[in-house]
Parts: sequence; structure tokens; C-alpha cells
Amino acid sequence: MKVNFDLTGKVAIVTGASRGIGESIAKTLAAYGAEVVITNKTMEGLPEVEAAIKADGGKAVSMTCHNGVLAEIDKLFKDVEAKYGKLDILVNNAAVNFYFGEMINADETAWDKTMEVNLKANFFMCQHAAKLMIKSGGGSIVNVASINGIRPAPMQGIYSITKAGVISMTKAFAKELAPHKIRVNALLPGLTDTKFASVMVKNDALMEKVLLPMIPLHRAAQPDEMGGAVLYLASDASSFTTGATIVVDGGALA
Repeated sequence: MKVNFDLTGKVAIVTGASRGIGESIAKTLAAYGAEVVITNKTMEGLPEVEAAIKADGGKAVSMTCHNGVLAEIDKLFKDVEAKYGKLDILVNNAAVNFYFGEMINADETAWDKTMEVNLKANFFMCQHAAKLMIKSGGGSIVNVASINGIRPAPMQGIYSITKAGVISMTKAFAKELAPHKIRVNALLPGLTDTKFASVMVKNDALMEKVLLPMIPLHRAAQPDEMGGAVLYLASDASSFTTGATIVVDGGALA
């Protein structure tokens, strides 16, 4: 039997797609036939990603959406419905790590900003996507969490809490939306070489003495190494997979 990864005719939204993991996921979905709506807080970086997708024969459209503003989330889904009439795939990738430090010294702003983007926004993105997917006859939602949601990382306590919330939210939505033929799963990346994680990846002493000894493959992941897992979750290859967490971490949680 041939495993079906084909996404031809599918419409996908990928948030935080201007660089890093989001960019890689968008390019992967487009390469397998999806028409991808790539979003970011501003247009910065999006035209370049859109152009690269189109240069490779894919289909992409750029739309701005500040995930921390519910009115912008609402507008995004109205625009997608007006343009395509449906939605098949949502990848909630956009995230922030607003505060890097000990939790006992964090202020309310650090808590609120991180929760707003990483958890609250993802909840309402899922809610809007589900309503449109129900009209479309089903779909797949992939929430990008982190291994920090299972094993909190030092100096990233608030971020880790939000990612644990994303994992729990994924399972809750998976149970609720299964009768509507909507699957909801989570990707849990480990340390990945992106601008987002540069404060760690570019710190040679931290990498050699602390981080790499915890990773059996002894390196950080590249963003492109996340696309395959999302392709599986977004496609019919994972038709019996929902409420799952797929860990891509080089063995760090093993």
C-alpha cells in the first residue's frame, strides 16, 4: 500500500511562517501540493518565503495576523474563507519566549505576553479553524509545542508552562473535534537552530557543557527536520492519529 502524503487541493494556514520552523513547514506543505497561507505579525519576511515557494512550483499567499489580537485572528479566518471557501490544515507555529530568566524574578508583563501568544492565541486559532473545518467536512490541526512542555527548561519556566498548556489543549480539542472528522495533534521540537533559539545555540559554552550532552544525536536540529513530521500529521498518512504528540528532539527525552 502506498502511504498518502499528497496535499493537492488542500488549503493550509501556517502561522509564524516568515522564518525558521514555520518557513520550513510552509515550504514542505506547499511542496506536497497544499496552497499555503503564510502569516506573521507583520509582512517582514513573508514575501521572500512566498516567492521561494512559488519559484519551486508551489502556491502561497501572505497575510498578516498578530496572534495576540483576537480581532486579527477573526479577520484572518474571514479572509481565508472568502478567498478559498474552506480550510483543511492549520499549523499553529507562532510563539514567543518573552522572558529568559528565573521565574521568581518575572513580572506580570512577561507572564501575560507569553501566555497571550503561545496559549491564548493558539486556543482561538484552533477555535476559528475548527468552525471553518466543520463547514469543510473535516481537517487537521497541528500545534507546535516543545519538549519543554514535558521537561521544563532552566530559565524558560514561563515558556515551558505555556507549551505544557498547548499539549493539554491539543488533547482536549482532539477529543472534542473527533466527531467532526478534525484531527488535532502536536509537534514537540527539541533544540532547533533558529533565530528564536539563538541565545542558546550561539552560546558555545552552554551548548558544549550543558545542552549537547543531553541530546544523544549531539547536535541541534535544523528547521527543515521538522517539516516531515508536520507533513505526516497534516496528510491522510495520519488518518488514525489524533491527540498525539510527536517528539522530534534528537533523543533528548529518551
